[in-house]
Amino acid sequence: MAPRGPAPGGSGPLVRPDGAGRRGRYGVRRGRPRRSAAQRAHLRSAGDVLEDNPVGKLKVFIYDLPRKYNKKMVTKDPRCLNHMFAAEIFMHRFLLSSAVRTLKPKEADWFYTPVYTTCDLTPAGLPLPFKSPRVMRSSIQYISNKWPFWNRTDGADHFFVVPHDFGACFHYQEEKAIERGILPLLRRATLVQTFGQENHVCLKEGSIIIPPFAPPQKMQAHLIPPDTPRSIFVYFRGLFYDTGNDPEGGYYARGVRASLWENFKNNHLFDISTDHPATYYEDMQRAVFCLCPLGWAPWSPRLVEAVVFGCIPVIIADDIVLPFADAIPWEEIGIFVEEKDVPKLDTILTSMPIEDILRKQRLLANPSMKQAMLFPQPAQPRDAFHQILNGLARKLPHPEGVYLPPGEKHLNWTAGPVGDLKPW
Repeated sequence: MAPRGPAPGGSGPLVRPDGAGRRGRYGVRRGRPRRSAAQRAHLRSAGDVLEDNPVGKLKVFIYDLPRKYNKKMVTKDPRCLNHMFAAEIFMHRFLLSSAVRTLKPKEADWFYTPVYTTCDLTPAGLPLPFKSPRVMRSSIQYISNKWPFWNRTDGADHFFVVPHDFGACFHYQEEKAIERGILPLLRRATLVQTFGQENHVCLKEGSIIIPPFAPPQKMQAHLIPPDTPRSIFVYFRGLFYDTGNDPEGGYYARGVRASLWENFKNNHLFDISTDHPATYYEDMQRAVFCLCPLGWAPWSPRLVEAVVFGCIPVIIADDIVLPFADAIPWEEIGIFVEEKDVPKLDTILTSMPIEDILRKQRLLANPSMKQAMLFPQPAQPRDAFHQILNGLARKLPHPEGVYLPPGEKHLNWTAGPVGDLKPW
């Protein structure tokens, strides 16, 4: 069971390089989440997480699928429970015992299909992308044949959790994901996904962007005293080049990570490396800034880890749409750096006024900020599960136009790549 009490992470005393109190000159706002005036008005004060109570506002009917679509996959390969795509599994478990669940489909506001599309893994532990769309398509065929509810809206009152790199485009490489596009059968459904980027074919209007899964119990076990000095200025661990999938270089992370390495590998303010030490979580708690650059996709678990450990996230992914951007004040807790400005990153960060850094650290210390990024077991108030429910509740009531006249269809069941049409 997950430890009770405040979510992990704190903000120890700040240690900064000399002369770091000058005001910055460079624009660092591209890609920041946009919040309307109405949404801002919901916030009680600067830095708060928007709080709604979804219980009583919506009812969710869970389709009873054969185990081959979900639980049998986890039994076959339990690694699914610990990787960054595991939100699809834990969301299913949460809903099974949630107060929003209804056993009466006629009173449901939403229909949920518990299909795990990231749990058929390679020996290296990565989802098999060519299997995922076939699994999803098969599950939709199953529910549309057994129940009448899909057919009356073509899925417009259904939601699916699709935590792939590029959501329901079902591929980890952006070029191929764009070529594929969103699985045609999902184009009327609401997608709950980790991928978010403005004006991208793999993000449809109305999707709910969620954080990737990061294990709360594991992070809790690595907490250090909250008054530990933050003696590392900039911290990053991860790949700079992916020679296996991008042998010529330049395509992976749109060259951002390569630029980070080439520009700052010898800069004493930057603790960056491909090594992943046993003290990774402890090091993040000793750092002022944690780099969150794009990889194959714009997102990664680093964003969750940074928030949980009170390390100011430096988000380098143009036009990214961040998790729960209508509820979490990302502009106030993070720093946004355009990809083209990576060579200036040292100047950008050392030019930040000390008062701005301290303010971001204070906001990150808010337990509700951390809780909103986590999928704890058991669930807790205001956690990521409840943020998803909030997002679904805000979409109600469904417009009358979602209900189709009898016999009318909007979806083409034979559309998409030939490989996706193979039986699963």
